[in-house]
Amino acid sequence: VQLQASGGGLVQAGGSLRLSCAASGRTFSSYTMGWFRQAPGKEREFVATISRGGSSENYADSVKGRFTVSRDNAKNTVYLQMNSLKPEDTAVYYCAAHYGGVDLLRIEIPTYYANWGQGTLVTVSS
Repeated sequence: VQLQASGGGLVQAGGSLRLSCAASGRTFSSYTMGWFRQAPGKEREFVATISRGGSSENYADSVKGRFTVSRDNAKNTVYLQMNSLKPEDTAVYYCAAHYGGVDLLRIEIPTYYANWGQGTLVTVSS
């Protein structure tokens, strides 16, 4: 599956953005989908993941209660709604796909996901 992320931009602290990740192929519903982010000089970190059918979501503690991951399998798209944004949320955001179900012991590990989008930059100003 090929992934294309979009929706990044510049927003003030406290604002909102919605990221989208469009996937190619006809087996999108077979993939667990994840969002990661990477700030300058830092390692890539887990943000959220959603199960194949969309019934199960997991979040990093740093975004829990502010971010919501969702998916529309009919449109081959996964979303990340980001509210109450903070300057520390500034990063390049990546969507990622893992073929198969959710393994809670591995969802936060980047190598769990074989397919990655190109990233979209989110900048939150104070």
